[in-house]
Amino acid sequence: MAEEQKEVQEEQLVVFEVANEICGVDISTVQEIIRIQPITEVPKAPEFVEGIINLRGKVIPVIDLRERFGFEKTEETKSTRIVVVEVGDDTVGMIVDAVTEVLRLPTSAIEPPSPVVENVDSEYLRGIGKVDERLIILLDLEKILSEMEKGHLKQVKETTEVK
Repeated sequence: MAEEQKEVQEEQLVVFEVANEICGVDISTVQEIIRIQPITEVPKAPEFVEGIINLRGKVIPVIDLRERFGFEKTEETKSTRIVVVEVGDDTVGMIVDAVTEVLRLPTSAIEPPSPVVENVDSEYLRGIGKVDERLIILLDLEKILSEMEKGHLKQVKETTEVK
């Protein structure tokens, strides 16, 4: 009798810290992780938009996840990173306190956000992952920026692009 192979569905995540919260995004959305570099401020940008960076000739808008989620802004440390991700058709840098690991998480260990904790901030959540005793907040990158904010960033990018 042939032994059945049970295929475990899993996600591979890039895990990082933002204000002592452990968050994760699907690794397929992450282009790269870079150290903090000089960021050019953009006039009239939303408060959580730090500005733009030039990454190998490509203009990338950078958002501060601490500010986006309503946490107090802190000084950058040697662990602070910019996680460059694909959000739909756009590339965006997200400032995080530290990138901690890449891990595989079985989909059975992911639960949808509880209706009890759903509020304005939880609109960015796609689920909660359980790893041992830790909980990982899984971010929905498509909802981190509103359509209006995406349009504003695209406009900023187009007006600052090196031609």
